Amino acid sequence: MSHPRLTIVIVNYNVRFFLEQCLHSVAKATKPGMAEVFVVDNNSLDGSCSMVEQKFPYVKLIQNKDNLGFSKANNQAIRLASGEYILLLNPDTVVEEDTFEKVLAFMDNHLDAGALGVKMIDGKGHYLPESKRALPTPWVSFYKIFGLASLFPRSKKFGRYHLGFLDKDETNEVDVLPGAFMLLRKKALDKSGLLDEAFFMYGEDIDLSYRIKQAGFRVFYYPETTIIHYKGESTKKGSINYVLVFYQAMIIFAQKHFSPKNARFYSVTIRAAIYFRASLSLLKRFTSRIFLPLIDAGIAFAGLVAINPIWEAHKFPDGGGHPPDILKILFSAYILIWLISIYFSGGYDKPMSLIKLSRGILIGTAIILVAYSLLPEDLRFSRALILFGTGWNLIWINLLRIAFHSIGWKTFELNLGKKKKVLIVGRENEYKRITGILGQTSLAVDIIGRVKPHTDTSDTSSLGELSQLEEIIGINKIDELIFSAKDMSTREIIHHMLALTRLQKDYKIAPPESPSIIGSNSVNTAGDLYVINFNSIADPSNKRLKRLLDIWVSLVLIISLPLSLWFYFPKALRLIRNGLQVLLGKKTWVGYYPVEDPEMSLLPVIREGILRPGKMTNPDGKNSQPDDAVQLGKNLSYAKDYSLTRDLSLIFQNLRFINS
Repeated sequence: MSHPRLTIVIVNYNVRFFLEQCLHSVAKATKPGMAEVFVVDNNSLDGSCSMVEQKFPYVKLIQNKDNLGFSKANNQAIRLASGEYILLLNPDTVVEEDTFEKVLAFMDNHLDAGALGVKMIDGKGHYLPESKRALPTPWVSFYKIFGLASLFPRSKKFGRYHLGFLDKDETNEVDVLPGAFMLLRKKALDKSGLLDEAFFMYGEDIDLSYRIKQAGFRVFYYPETTIIHYKGESTKKGSINYVLVFYQAMIIFAQKHFSPKNARFYSVTIRAAIYFRASLSLLKRFTSRIFLPLIDAGIAFAGLVAINPIWEAHKFPDGGGHPPDILKILFSAYILIWLISIYFSGGYDKPMSLIKLSRGILIGTAIILVAYSLLPEDLRFSRALILFGTGWNLIWINLLRIAFHSIGWKTFELNLGKKKKVLIVGRENEYKRITGILGQTSLAVDIIGRVKPHTDTSDTSSLGELSQLEEIIGINKIDELIFSAKDMSTREIIHHMLALTRLQKDYKIAPPESPSIIGSNSVNTAGDLYVINFNSIADPSNKRLKRLLDIWVSLVLIISLPLSLWFYFPKALRLIRNGLQVLLGKKTWVGYYPVEDPEMSLLPVIREGILRPGKMTNPDGKNSQPDDAVQLGKNLSYAKDYSLTRDLSLIFQNLRFINS
């Protein structure tokens, strides 16, 4: 029996829909007997393994019980590989139909080539500079970490990290290839050794590229074929955890390959970078969350301070006024209540809603007036001042949002109820299937129509042909294109993405027979996807309301502890434990039934629940256990039709089980 020429190894961790699309593209790019495909799953919890077994039975699936990391998982499959070449491929990639033929032909014609990488683009058609890299020596890394590489990307001195001085459309010998697509000659791998398992994630591609060159082989960047890489779906690259893991990998590399003197310098530089980047990440996160509330607080305070003397002049025509010290305390309390009310009303959600903002201000005013009526007589200075402050806030805080939106500040983009205009490229059947998927999401989209992917005179229901695509986009002011992978080759999709890059549109791909539509909105963001989901419980306002209800119920139980102890004795300690866990955010009062079913991955994630949807009947305080299908149905219904009153009803129905 002949061995396949190519062994493809894909390490997966909780990216089921991206993996499915990747495997579809791999299937279209391989001829019978050409390749064997391994998927090594690092204990995913999203139904990835079930999907592979059901839809791709020919794939050799390795299921790990723990997340072993990228290097160990790849090595598991490499040890079983029988191909002359081994391809390490990320699950969040899409390859062209002739990608494998081209790269294998290049390797066959360059017997001294030990490894090869290809041209990568993101989900908007933008070139990814990490397609080719230099060895991260101390100075190369220094220029990258402290921004000189970004300022002078084409400099042979400062821009070496991504080799920006080399033409991205020309084949060149390079130092480092990305692990997202790394084609390895088996003989080179046998000589250099497998991936170093000291690298859990990141850095292993640099280390392996370096060792392959040390073993006497050449490493090539080959741009004659292009793949899509959605970047970072398994990890969030802006997170502090990413910074720590990535730079720690660089330290491991330096200690392994550099001289002690250079390794020490490198380690000091990297550790400085860790503190620098982590501080920037924390500062950015903090300022992004607190910036607008601080401005709102400033506007509200300025309004109260400006209105107060005017009102005092009217109220006290003979002189006098409100006590300034007490007034400052009251003003601070008013502002805090307004800000909290705006938050829980959804006034800080993005895109921003003026309706939610105004609703929050008015609710805050109602709360202030109720609290005001409960104050002692000597502290009740003026309801009119509160109402004037409300009017000021409604005008100026709303105007601030409108001003930020008008100057094009994306962070403060307003939700004006405008639907995203979507154009689908595909045949009639796939068009209907894709519109069905979009219809079952909560997305505000306006499906303009479809473009037929190939010349077909019998197809008269489309807006036009692919040759007219740019014109159709312009006339209809399209915001997003969805390509049907069933009706178009990956090469065609990539070609049109590249041709339309200057239009700055969003692109997504609909894999065949899948409930997912996958895409990515920028080089700096993880891929995003539309799926048939039930996400009303995932709405930010519902999340806040659910959390607020959890806190309120927990506080009521704690405040009424003597009464609670009387009713729930002898399981009172369990009740107290439950209340504290919910209060601390470790659990929620109402959660899902525990069901082992791939469909659970489509549901928004919520905390573990003490109670379950439906009425609990067992005398021991535990849920009755219907079969998985019934449990799943209750979970789906709860997620789809979430409401605060429903949670309250479930809690009251099952009060005797809250100490379960």
